[in-house]
Amino acid sequence: MRLILFALFVVGALALAVVLLAWLAERRLDRLADAMSFSDPARLPRVDVALVLGTSPIGPEGGPNVYFVNRLDAAAALWKAGKVKYFIVSGSTNEPDPMRAGLVERGVPATVIYRDPEGFRTWDSVVRARDVFGQKRLVIVSQRFHLSRALFLARHAGIEAWGFEARDVDSPYSIFTELRRFPSALRAYYDVWAAPPARDDGPPVKIGIDPPR
Repeated sequence: MRLILFALFVVGALALAVVLLAWLAERRLDRLADAMSFSDPARLPRVDVALVLGTSPIGPEGGPNVYFVNRLDAAAALWKAGKVKYFIVSGSTNEPDPMRAGLVERGVPATVIYRDPEGFRTWDSVVRARDVFGQKRLVIVSQRFHLSRALFLARHAGIEAWGFEARDVDSPYSIFTELRRFPSALRAYYDVWAAPPARDDGPPVKIGIDPPR
């Protein structure tokens, strides 16, 4: 009986330690992003390319995903402010096409939007922007909680990066949506330490020279 109680105590202590470590990791990433992440496009430098991080166009309730809508609104605002010349819309296989279509609906020419369907994770999107699309200087577009992680990854990947904050949702879709940022923060530290290759490097794309694919 004592052995069982001791085992339960150890498991509980380890679980608590992991939770605390994940919280501290997320808080540190958020603080590090303060000097690089902005909600006003006027505070951003002019760069050639913005990386728009993907999310599903359809929310869990079956309607439009507000994260997706707000992210595209922010990207279009960058274009209208004259801060970027081109976009990489990066996400998993079913995300870049509707992202591109949404930007076109918002007045961005299709000829300046490059799709990356291999951005399965934030690390993949960042590394592929560097290795496949040849970018060393980027504005990254997403919600703040996502940007803090993306900017950390980009800086450690040797990319000079700034964040443009899309409006967050008024009410999260679920508690899982809120909580997943904490293990994701730990994963960001692991990615920086392990530096895994992107899942599919693909042929190089020269933005502004090669036609968008």
